[in-house]
Amino acid sequence: MATAQSAGKKKIPERQCLGCGEHKPKPELIRIVRSPDGSVSLDLTGKKSGRGAYVCGSVACLRKVRKNHRADAALGVTIPGEVWDEMENTLSQNK
Repeated sequence: MATAQSAGKKKIPERQCLGCGEHKPKPELIRIVRSPDGSVSLDLTGKKSGRGAYVCGSVACLRKVRKNHRADAALGVTIPGEVWDEMENTLSQNK
């Protein structure tokens, strides 16, 4: 009986969206990152260093995360309103 890795299939990591709670493959989600200096931003590449939390590519999910303060809890910081607005604008432009 062959396992997924021995058969040559690479396992794609999954992450949970903070907004809708759905588990999706990591490349389908957008990362919100708190960098080592404490600033918070969207990481569209998924490669910035720092603590990350994931959200679907929809503005609705981002708004839900903002309303329920889920990213604040996941990242351990209070995210200012202007940063949320900037993230929402970036997300809506990338659609």
